[in-house]
Formats: sequence, C-alpha cells, structure tokens
Amino acid sequence: MGYYEQKKKELEELLSLLKREKEVFQGAAEEERARLDGQATRNQQFREGVDQLAKERQVGFPWLARAYDEMFKLEEYEITNLLRKKKHSALTAAKVVKEQSRLRRQAEREKKIAQYVVEYYENIAPFLVDLKEEVGIPSQEERELLRDFSEQELHDAATRQLSKEEYRKLASVERNQLALDRFWSRPKSKWIIGRLYERYIGYLLEDQGYDVEYVGIFKGFEDLGRDLICKKGREVVVIQCKNWSKFRTIYEKHIFQFFGTVFKYKDDNQDLEVQGVFYTSTQLSDLARRFATELKIELKENVKFDKNYPSIKCNVSRVDGSRIYHLPFDQQYDTTKVERPRGEFYCRTVKEAEDAGFRRAFRHRKTATLGG
Repeated sequence: MGYYEQKKKELEELLSLLKREKEVFQGAAEEERARLDGQATRNQQFREGVDQLAKERQVGFPWLARAYDEMFKLEEYEITNLLRKKKHSALTAAKVVKEQSRLRRQAEREKKIAQYVVEYYENIAPFLVDLKEEVGIPSQEERELLRDFSEQELHDAATRQLSKEEYRKLASVERNQLALDRFWSRPKSKWIIGRLYERYIGYLLEDQGYDVEYVGIFKGFEDLGRDLICKKGREVVVIQCKNWSKFRTIYEKHIFQFFGTVFKYKDDNQDLEVQGVFYTSTQLSDLARRFATELKIELKENVKFDKNYPSIKCNVSRVDGSRIYHLPFDQQYDTTKVERPRGEFYCRTVKEAEDAGFRRAFRHRKTATLGG
C-alpha cells in the first residue's frame, strides 16, 4: 500500500471515529436535556399537585407547607449545584443563594400555614368573611389614595374619605361634613351594616330614655344574641337586631334562639322586669309570629335603617370639661356614651356640633374603625 493510500485510510478511520464520538456526545446531550426537562416537568407537576391539594383541603396542616418547602429545595439545589460545578466555581454565591432560599422557604411556609388556616376557618364559618373589615386593613384602592397623606394626617380616619386636596384646603366644618357624607354614601360590608343597624336601634332606645349597653358591638359573637341591653329603673329590654334584605324572612328558629337567651337573662336577674324585643328590617314568617306571641317576644318588623338619623356624638369630658364630637368612623365613637343630663347630645351635622362649641376628637394612632 502506497503512502497516500495509507494516509487516506487513516483519515477515513479518524473521520469515522469522530462521527461515532459526535453521535455519543449528541446522545449524552439529548439525554441530559431530557433529564433536565423531566426534572422541570416533575417540579411543575409537584407545584401543581401541591396547589391542587391546597384547593381541595384548604386546611393549614404543616405537612402541606412542608411540601412547598421541599419544592423550593429542589429549585435551590439546581441553582447551587450549577454555581458549584461551573468552570469558575462560585461557592460564596452558592452559600448566599442557599441561605436566602432557606429564609424564603421559611417565610413561604409560615405564609401558607396562615393562609390555609384562614381559608379553613372561613370555609367552616362563612360569616368570618364579613369580619375582614373589622381589622381596619385598607383595600388596594384605599392604599393608593392614602399615599398622598403624611403620617400625621393618616392618624385621622377622615383621610379614608377625602382626597389630599380636600383634606388640606377645606375648613374643619366642610372637611368633616364631607367625610361624613362620603362615609354614608359609600358601599359597606354586611358586618359594618349590621353594626350600624345596632347603633341606630340603640339610638332609638336612648331617645326613649333608656340607658343602652351595646353588647353586640363590644362582645361580637359572645353576645348570646343580646345585641342591646336597655335599662330604665327596674325595666330591662333585651334586643336582638336583624338588618336583613327585604327578600329574606325571619323563621321560628330565630325566635326560639332569642327566647332562650332572654329566658337566661331573666333567670339570672329575677329582681328585674325583663322584656325581649326583636327588631328586624324585614318581616317574619306567619309561624314565627305565632311563636313570638306565645313566647311573649315583642316584634318590631320592617324597621329600616335611617342613615340620616343624628349620628354625631357630642361629649363633655369628665376630666377637663372639654367639648368633643365624634363621627361614626372615629376610633372612640363606640366607647363614647351620650349622657343628656350632662349637656351631651346627638346631632346630624358637623356645623351643629361646632356651633354648640364642640370640636373634633383628637386623632389617635390606632384607627381600626368603621370604614377607617
């Protein structure tokens, strides 16, 4: 075999070897890509699976949060492994990523547990959804509006009802009246509407000379159905308030429940003359009315809430005699008692209050109030 034939043969063998190596390399690369794709798919399936479990169970069991933790660990492992194995390894960066991932997983785990617990409670007790506004957390829209105010201005609950320009440019009478008008005109949750209805019925009883204890407002679901306890001498009127839509009907079970709590109050206060009165914005079924008559529960049907009632409380301080008025969304509104013999009263407009020498209540840092 001549020299050229020998070199040609060696070149062909080399090309054949390179071809085989290329095929092996391509196969390995495809296998690695498939492995990574498979890992990504498994991670995605894992995430979707955990989310689906969360939707199905809605229970804040720790194992569910740990499942998320494991998912984040898988993601972290891929990142840190890449940093360690790259040509110029980045061990310090890998440690930072690992620590930050640990903190993220911990925060995510705690967040998920809290989220599932809340969802679970709301699932078994739907009325809790209506109580979300009680904590005073503003909506996204409100947060956008409140950014215009200074920290000091935000201590005033009226900022929830006004723009920055209105709040800063209007005189106190105009500013506070506009805030009050906005408060009444804006939509409200069922929880707030129910609370306002109790205030309104309480005002009607105060106007009749009763000393009213707002049990429902202060004790919530611990009030045993006694929203108001109204006293005048030895006479006590126990009131339950139901501000329902006109399409809903009060049935006999509601009368039974109310009778039970009135009976318990009578039994605990046998020296008093106790009467149960059921106020509602709607009406009762015929059978419920018959039961109420037999059980001596007085009924007040179709008593609609009147947002134009005198809702501003004018109060004289027992400490220094200062004359202060409180709007329905102010922090101290529900703890302020109107005592008419001391020159205190309710009024409809801010002008009435200020003309009588009363000023707006000082601002407080905590403003978890109605609508503010």
